[in-house]
Amino acid sequence: MTPVKVAVVKNILAANDRIAEENRELFLKNKIFVVNLMSSPGAGKTTLLEETGKALSTRLRIGVIEGDIQSTIDAERVAKTGITAVQIETDGACHLDANMIRSSLNDLDLSNLDLLVVENVGNLVCPAEFNIGEDSKVMMLSVTEGDDKPLKYPLMFKESQVLLISKIDLLPYLRCDIEALKKTAMSINPEIKIIEISSYTGHGISEWFDWLTGQIRMASQKVRSTASHPKGTSCGA
Repeated sequence: MTPVKVAVVKNILAANDRIAEENRELFLKNKIFVVNLMSSPGAGKTTLLEETGKALSTRLRIGVIEGDIQSTIDAERVAKTGITAVQIETDGACHLDANMIRSSLNDLDLSNLDLLVVENVGNLVCPAEFNIGEDSKVMMLSVTEGDDKPLKYPLMFKESQVLLISKIDLLPYLRCDIEALKKTAMSINPEIKIIEISSYTGHGISEWFDWLTGQIRMASQKVRSTASHPKGTSCGA
């Protein structure tokens, strides 16, 4: 008897991509630049968003969707800086998908935003596999995690347009070969933009702001594509 093949992974991604495209159309209509910010837990995503809010929220209308397994801690932190924050509690899910984002948009006034940052669940695997309708995937990797992560989690580096190497002020105290890290990341994705940052000292933060504001200007002029980004293989629904 011939076994029946069940294309679960393919079906999950196909359904997700349909909703992601709907999200993208909404963002395009409202001229919002959307960032999918990904990292492992503790890399410094929320701290960077706090610094971004403090510096830019008087000039830009910023919204954040916070993805966590439990709690509203991160949303409360960024909201104090003037950012409009919405919390998604995944209750165990290891990533945000397009449908979760679509549901959270009811709590945001898209017509009153220039920038929307989705702080994804801390995980170097699953978040890279799910398109949510973003313009750019941005990943953060702290030097405390070591220089071998591009080899262990290549899809995250392949899918991201920007790599933020964070906690750069700690480099003198660690055995992390940052040049090897950058070389390996570039071998996986030659087009990736790499910015070394420290939210503690401010190193590289202005370069991050410059990249963001430049992308927002282009989004406001509708200089962006609605084409879907390449997909990886799913770790699950």
